[in-house]
Amino acid sequence: MTSLLPGPLVDDTWLADRLDDPRVVVLDATALLPSPRHDGDYRCASGRAAWAERHLPGSRHADLIGDFSDHDAPYHFAVPSPDALAAALARLGVGEGDAVVAYDSGGGIWAARLWWMLRAISVPAAVLDGGLEAWQTAGRPLVSGDDTGRAPVVPHLTPLPRAELWVGIEEVAAISRGDRPGTLVCALPAGGFDGSAPTRYSRRGHIPGSRSLPGRQLLDSVGRVLPGPELAARVGAVLHGADSPVVLYCGGGISAAATALALTLLGRDDIAVYDGSLEEWSKDPALPLELGG
Repeated sequence: MTSLLPGPLVDDTWLADRLDDPRVVVLDATALLPSPRHDGDYRCASGRAAWAERHLPGSRHADLIGDFSDHDAPYHFAVPSPDALAAALARLGVGEGDAVVAYDSGGGIWAARLWWMLRAISVPAAVLDGGLEAWQTAGRPLVSGDDTGRAPVVPHLTPLPRAELWVGIEEVAAISRGDRPGTLVCALPAGGFDGSAPTRYSRRGHIPGSRSLPGRQLLDSVGRVLPGPELAARVGAVLHGADSPVVLYCGGGISAAATALALTLLGRDDIAVYDGSLEEWSKDPALPLELGG
């Protein structure tokens, strides 16, 4: 990792001291995805308006339902190709040698999603611990408006893909059947895992053989990652004896990325995210889903 970043997580003090460093690009990754009111209730929207209302000085908005999504995929929030992702970053002023600090105003999961996508093309990136709320609580300045001017022309970014950070539906199915090693982990809240809560999709439940480790339960009330000992205890209670790789999923690969961040902070390097997650899985009636804990 570049020396610009101390690790995959930075705090507001670290970032405040570097807001004027042109090599550190701050991106707001907020998107809007309300909880479903009934099964099949899928609503999502860009977080650009929320960013324009209040954001960190000098930040730009990385639109996870716009340039930072593959619209040809059969599910929402699909990761773009490495070249498309590099091009989207260039339009926001991220070039070769730069480091990205991602944050959001939605509890940290969106910033973690952007961090994971950038990690998967070897772009140095970190998440602002606690996001916009922690920044504001610390008395740091916020600005409004969406006129940030033209992004600077930056050196061409060459993506170096890390294909092992993603898995597809066939590999997930093989792990679920026990045909290949691995541990499936669902990062949805408990109600999404056991099927007691409405789902955005046509069917409720989790992929057979999965363990439950909700991404938001690894964060505190303002979206900061739990302290190390508490985080290790919570993760260890679920992943004790887990086979590698640990494959994380949720509804659309967002909460899964928050769990991936927590596991990375604990030193695990055997993590992958199932990008299609339950949106893709649930569309095929031949693929099983289980209810209950």
